Amino acid sequence: MTFGEKLKEARKKAGLTQEELAELIGISRAAVAKWETDNGLPDIENLKTVAGLLDVSIDYLLDDGESLDLSVTKKAIDLNKYGNGEKLSRMKKLEIKERIVRDTYPDAEIIRLTLTGIRNTKRETVIDQIIGWFALLLGGIPLFGTQEVGKLANSLDQQYYLVNEEKSQYFILVTDEHIVARKLPERIGKKKFEIGDKKFQVMGNVK
Repeated sequence: MTFGEKLKEARKKAGLTQEELAELIGISRAAVAKWETDNGLPDIENLKTVAGLLDVSIDYLLDDGESLDLSVTKKAIDLNKYGNGEKLSRMKKLEIKERIVRDTYPDAEIIRLTLTGIRNTKRETVIDQIIGWFALLLGGIPLFGTQEVGKLANSLDQQYYLVNEEKSQYFILVTDEHIVARKLPERIGKKKFEIGDKKFQVMGNVK
């Protein structure tokens, strides 16, 4: 099997889409698609991240290897089961998601996170600068930062948490359809931190 075939197989066994894997790594979906079709290889840092995220060895991905033992879990959720048939507001969805996280980790410390920023890729930075200067040339308000603002807006329905168990810490992403957990190699103890291209701030514990 090629690197791309092994990566694709590992991703599917983890129950992740290309977009979800890219989200956890902090790269674009197009980059994952490129790797899976053997049109490119990740750099060493991204290769380490992929191997750690999917809990496979770098040797397995690059050479003939071993069986897969995946530590990223993804579970489908149905928010409507908690809504008594009513239309769910954003606040109600948040309450339900936190209940689902608590039900999944009943004895753990659950820390609520807020997404404070998303770093642009080099391409997005160039596009952002073009939009900003073009707006100035037209005599309007400079629109620098529109790429990051747009990505933040698109993330409004995603909630993030840190879960602390006795021996492990997990980074949790909850969408309207899934709860995805990634076991972290090292504990995060700071109030502000980054994972991939995203910046987070601790907001307090979920009861």
